[in-house]
Amino acid sequence: MPNTHTMTPLRRGFLRSMIRWLVIGLVLLWSLAALILVAARWIDPPTTAVHMQRRLQAWIHHTPYRERYKFIPLSQISPDLQHAVIAAEDAHFYQHHGFDWHEIQIAAEDDLEGDRTRGASTITQQLVKNLFFGTGRSILRKGAEVTLVPVAEFVLGKKRILEIYLNVVEWGPGIYGAESACRYHDETAARNIGRQQAARLAAILPAPLKRRPERMNNYSAIILKRMDQMGW
Repeated sequence: MPNTHTMTPLRRGFLRSMIRWLVIGLVLLWSLAALILVAARWIDPPTTAVHMQRRLQAWIHHTPYRERYKFIPLSQISPDLQHAVIAAEDAHFYQHHGFDWHEIQIAAEDDLEGDRTRGASTITQQLVKNLFFGTGRSILRKGAEVTLVPVAEFVLGKKRILEIYLNVVEWGPGIYGAESACRYHDETAARNIGRQQAARLAAILPAPLKRRPERMNNYSAIILKRMDQMGW
């Protein structure tokens, strides 16, 4: 029979030790992510958490997988495509500092009414999620994302955030970035994409593994209207 008076302090000490090492581990991981964001100001990401997630899923399920990923400067991406993605994903991209509190409030109200029809994640939030967390959802992931978004905004700036996002975001099975997406879906370079094509490409971003640009006429029309309203 174990002595409870002896075991209880040992267990408490073990628990404290585990919590301490867990906190240290989380702090180290967060610091590494922050350093990667600093480096990303000058170095183009060679891969992302989403890229690695898809490779792992293909390996686990023994499915064919071909990755297309080519990083290009923002200047080589059509302004129409840049504008379409902003209009579709984050209309207040240039006004907020990482979080669109107005959209968050609308999304929260929709949740309370059981009528959630829109997301509230900004392009900066989506970039952080793509780089470090993949497509999974958890409270821990969301907490880490919230603390890294201000770092991304501070060290990268809007132009670099948009450039990296457009280059790493998923645009189909194994299709990452604007250049690969334009080559795959429209058989042309990202610099040549026109307004209509851009709106259709932006329309598939919420569900890139299921949607196809040629089927997105209704949503692309909404995106084009938003672009008009934004003066693009």
